[in-house]
Amino acid sequence: MPKAPKTNKSKKISKKIADRKKNPLFVKEAKNFRIGNDVQPKRDLSRYVRWPRYILLHRQKKILLQRIKVPAAIHQFSKTLDKNQSSKVYSLLKKYSPETKTEKKQRLIKAAEQKTQNQKPDSKKVNVLKFGLNHVTTLVETKKAKLVLIAYDVDPIELVVWLPQLCRRQEVPFAFVKNKARLGALVHQKTATCVALTEVRKEDQAEFDNLARDLRQHYNENHELLRTIGGGQVGIKSRHQQEALKKALELEELKKTSQ
Repeated sequence: MPKAPKTNKSKKISKKIADRKKNPLFVKEAKNFRIGNDVQPKRDLSRYVRWPRYILLHRQKKILLQRIKVPAAIHQFSKTLDKNQSSKVYSLLKKYSPETKTEKKQRLIKAAEQKTQNQKPDSKKVNVLKFGLNHVTTLVETKKAKLVLIAYDVDPIELVVWLPQLCRRQEVPFAFVKNKARLGALVHQKTATCVALTEVRKEDQAEFDNLARDLRQHYNENHELLRTIGGGQVGIKSRHQQEALKKALELEELKKTSQ
């Protein structure tokens, strides 16, 4: 077949561009992103950041707990109190925080002064929060604990995995809360695995009774907590593959039915 004649269209366009008057004030120059030249454009570099090892381990653990099947005894720790309930619990327990070092020092100085003046020192029993895993365990075993809070992020989890069942057996209301640092702040420590309340003042009794009733329903009497297995979620890529396969099978069935 004969070839089509060549047009001068491209030549005309290039001539028009060349004929345009260039403004000397605004000279267009291509950007150079090499070292020491133009400022680099903003990019999302989160994938390239060298994160600390503890953050990597934390993220890997979270994904593992989503993928593999987690036993119900461990999965129950993820069922923490919601924001409203936890704020109520913390506001009550804050009243029973133990004394700080300065408060203790002042109390001892006052007692020493009273002793020198031959006065009887104040020997009132102060109701405060109890902390420490061994201490809380003995309080639960002897049924002296009235309320137990357990941190959900204790590592290794084997340290406290048996404590919820002990609370159920001894009929002590308990709850899982976020997080061990927040529990530690209640008792002036960096972290605390669990805390226990042994005595309640008369003015807080009604509030405590309502809280204890709610926690018993959510945790002590909730048998579903010990039956539900966690994890078993596939990743986003696998989910997309499964969805694509499902759509393909549905299309095939439609073709078969339409024939």
